[in-house]
Amino acid sequence: MKPTTRGNLTAVVTGALATALAAATPAAAAGSVPVPVPLGGVSQSLGIPVPEASLDVPLPTPGTPDGPRYTTGRLLPEGILPQVPVGGALPGAGLHAPLPRLLGEGFDHLDVDAPASGLHTLGPGLDLDAPLTQPDPHDFGLPGLKAPEAGLLAPAVRTVADAGLGADSGR
Repeated sequence: MKPTTRGNLTAVVTGALATALAAATPAAAAGSVPVPVPLGGVSQSLGIPVPEASLDVPLPTPGTPDGPRYTTGRLLPEGILPQVPVGGALPGAGLHAPLPRLLGEGFDHLDVDAPASGLHTLGPGLDLDAPLTQPDPHDFGLPGLKAPEAGLLAPAVRTVADAGLGADSGR
């Protein structure tokens, strides 16, 4: 293969790869992928206007959990089973439906818009401590007894949902 052919092939492959990555990056950054619902065939076969619908499918992405933290006075680290953060989006939907003058003049379409909204969660975690104290130098280096400690770290969900409903004269 000639060097010019090799260079052209490299340029084409690099351009195609850059285009594919550029197309995939916004969807991954947004946390959801828009998916149109194909209803055009139903409209053509029935001969009447049908609603236009689209959905946003969430892409959950796990984060990095905080590792166990060693503290003084405890034999086991805090957060022995750490909480795992997961980010993504709530599913979204959009609907543009024709209304045959059901609400009167000027209201020919119904619009429902519920965009995908950010979702941040933390999974449950576990915190334990052994029923022993640290070694006591006044007791020949032996640890003392104490009540065992166990705690469940509650999961957390944080999001802000948004939706809109409207009627208008069409598109």
